[in-house]
Amino acid sequence: MKALPRLAILLFLLALAAALVRAVLDLPPPAVDLPAAVAANLGKSGVEHPVTAVLLNFRGYDTLLEVAVLLIALLGVVAVARPTPQHQAKDDANPVLQTLARLLAPLLVLAAGYLLWAGGHRPGGAFQAAALLAGAVVLLRLAGLLPAWPRPHWVLRLGVVLGLFVFLGVAALGQGALLTYPPELAGALILLIEAGLTLSLGLILAGLFLAFAAHREAS
Repeated sequence: MKALPRLAILLFLLALAAALVRAVLDLPPPAVDLPAAVAANLGKSGVEHPVTAVLLNFRGYDTLLEVAVLLIALLGVVAVARPTPQHQAKDDANPVLQTLARLLAPLLVLAAGYLLWAGGHRPGGAFQAAALLAGAVVLLRLAGLLPAWPRPHWVLRLGVVLGLFVFLGVAALGQGALLTYPPELAGALILLIEAGLTLSLGLILAGLFLAFAAHREAS
């Protein structure tokens, strides 16, 4: 009897997959050549890399909403996270791993700074840099150098929301409309936004990992 529901679910999923494949294959050709449109307006974006131009200038609303969603996700996880002791047991700490973490964490921060700077003219940017910052926190946590869930000091709270507030502030001060930058200031404003996003997204991603780790240890 249990095999019948599983078979029905499998058949439904196969039919859904076939419908999705058919819908993708039947898509009409694009009415606008988006790569050509981006290349034609790249000089007005303030940056030299098309991905950065699209994410933070031409389609800045999408990126702004993505940051807001990640922040809301962290707030939801923190709201349901269980408190854990703040001390970290050192009896089973691996000194080799801790030494390696102490050496690698500064290098990850340095690499994050490079990716932030490089995002304007080559692959990189705030999201990649933030992932490296969060990776440094994860490495320190796994090595036993950070508590499972640190008490959220006001500085951490400010850092978490800083990127979104900077993004909203620049958007509100746009030229005539939201997220419309003056051409002569577009590069500097995008770099300002990415700097704030690097810090905030790094803290958000690290916070998600620490909160889930604390919940797992508490359970």
